[in-house]
Amino acid sequence: MFCCTSSSSAITLPTTITATSNPKTIKPGKPFNSTLRSLCRSGRLEEAVRLIESAPSKFADPQSYSLVLHSCISSKSLEHGQRLHLQLLLCKDRGNDTFLDDQTVRAKLVTLFSVCGRVDDARRIFEDGLDNGLVSESMWVAMAVGYSKNGCSKEALLLYRDMLWQCVVPSKFALSMALKASADLTDLWVGKAVHGQVVKSGEDPDQAVYNALLNLYGDCGCLEEAFRVFEKMPEKNVISWNSLIAAFVEQNQVTEALGTFRRMQRHRILFSWVTLTTILAACAAAAALHSGKQVHAQIVKSKARPDILVLNSLMDMYGKCGIADHCKKVFDGMREKDLMTWNTLLNSYAVNGSMDETIKLFDAMTKSGIRPDAVTFVTLLSGCSHTGLTDEGRRLFDQMEDFEISPTSEHYACLVDMLGRAGKIEEALKAAEHMPMKPSSSVWGSLLNSCRLHGNVAIAEKIASYLFELEPNNSGNYVILSNIYANAGMWDRVEVVRESMEKKGIKKDAGCSWIQIKNRIHAFVAGGHVDFQNSSEYQNLWSDLMEAMEEAGYVPDTSAVLHNVNEEMKTLWVCAHSERLATMFALIHTGAGTSIRITKNLRVCVDCHSWMKFVSRVTSRVITLRDTNRFHHFKGGTCSCKDYW
Repeated sequence: MFCCTSSSSAITLPTTITATSNPKTIKPGKPFNSTLRSLCRSGRLEEAVRLIESAPSKFADPQSYSLVLHSCISSKSLEHGQRLHLQLLLCKDRGNDTFLDDQTVRAKLVTLFSVCGRVDDARRIFEDGLDNGLVSESMWVAMAVGYSKNGCSKEALLLYRDMLWQCVVPSKFALSMALKASADLTDLWVGKAVHGQVVKSGEDPDQAVYNALLNLYGDCGCLEEAFRVFEKMPEKNVISWNSLIAAFVEQNQVTEALGTFRRMQRHRILFSWVTLTTILAACAAAAALHSGKQVHAQIVKSKARPDILVLNSLMDMYGKCGIADHCKKVFDGMREKDLMTWNTLLNSYAVNGSMDETIKLFDAMTKSGIRPDAVTFVTLLSGCSHTGLTDEGRRLFDQMEDFEISPTSEHYACLVDMLGRAGKIEEALKAAEHMPMKPSSSVWGSLLNSCRLHGNVAIAEKIASYLFELEPNNSGNYVILSNIYANAGMWDRVEVVRESMEKKGIKKDAGCSWIQIKNRIHAFVAGGHVDFQNSSEYQNLWSDLMEAMEEAGYVPDTSAVLHNVNEEMKTLWVCAHSERLATMFALIHTGAGTSIRITKNLRVCVDCHSWMKFVSRVTSRVITLRDTNRFHHFKGGTCSCKDYW
């Protein structure tokens, strides 16, 4: 016998199983009472249970109890289930073990207590049968599923292992359960062992097993394996497509996620709201407004009423594409709104720099009876930080107490960032040092960035030492410290930081920007795409554009180039930043007057910010740039951030 052991959960699964006979199943007695059937079908559970309690001798067959227990499970009625369990125990006391010994009845009892959150009670019923040698495969699976649905995935897998050691051959349902539990634990080793059992069984997997395999590899980030399973499936339902799309979204493979969704539509597979919720998350991540609007059209065309989750995702998509007004229109049209709905709306306006409107909406939210949570205040404080509203941010920080919300490390990070951006470095440092909890890397990272903005080398070195201990492999901290030294002209220390990074094998994240034109997303990396830069269309446009910009007063700001080289070389390096390449591509491939939307993985540099303003002026284009901090809306030579970012 060969075994597979998972180091993460210490679960060993046998991969070769010898079948033994299942426990004896009690033969059914008389058919259950038709009155009982009628009561259960009409949802009159109380009357059904009373009928059994009033005359238990008339229901001398396990099917009657099984029928009512099934109704208890459907309605999650623990009280009625407990009363039935009592009747079964009374029957046993009277010498009639037939009912409790029935595998279906016992399995339904296990399922009932599990769905009602009483896992320990379910386990006792399971073990009573185990002691009597009356546990079939369905009983093992019922108990394992109970564990899984109550968040005890490891216990589910351990029970599955015990079942295998008892030489019980797992059904397809049992295999799908074990795969789901492995996915919940992101335990690839155990999941692959179960996959091996699927292959060795010699039977073709059913759709549930295929979907569970797809979900396993997707959750574990194994996209190639997930795609292979998907392509091998003889039939694919909406769950299959949803799982593959979700796997791509989870791994930030936005282009593949959108492509899979379009392929799903070509195959005329009817989507679910889960499909649209997932694909809208992909559109939001890539600021793919064109695709997001197509999904919105699907929602409008649907005859079914969209649920609140998909509408919240639609709002989030518009907000992260820089169109807060569209987000508000969706909000206004919603019949039901929950806390997430309000938080999404607040975040949409906050990240787009409209803090006055954000504060008004927050007041409207509290007046409507919706209590804010910790996420609400992170949104508000972060928005105040990026718009310079220090006094308003302090007021909101203090207001958290009114809603019985204790500030977390994330709230303190916003407060420190707010004070630091405003130039109050010492006050920000004091706030960090007097936090009720140990400052996190996000707190120190906010302060280090403030030191960069205001050129405070002394405090920056102190903060960097903390960060190097907390996040020894985070390249961003080394880069910011290097930038601070470079801005101060301390090139010898810049070299020390770079040597330290090389010695530790730490590499700086490359600047990357992407833009959607029609249904395709184009990505650009800083310093790359030489063929595009050397093309005649690029060169001609660049020449005309720079001439017009210089006439309008544009002068390159090479302070963003943190290398000890001459000005000409610095200018060339700045010109190859990814957001500029994306902008040039959009100017070439879109019509005059078309808005341009760009997303960048890093903070936009000072010169690119200035360059974008002049481009918007001389081309009469509206350019929306989303960097790691916020949105920049360039129009007519100005930016919505008012140069405070």
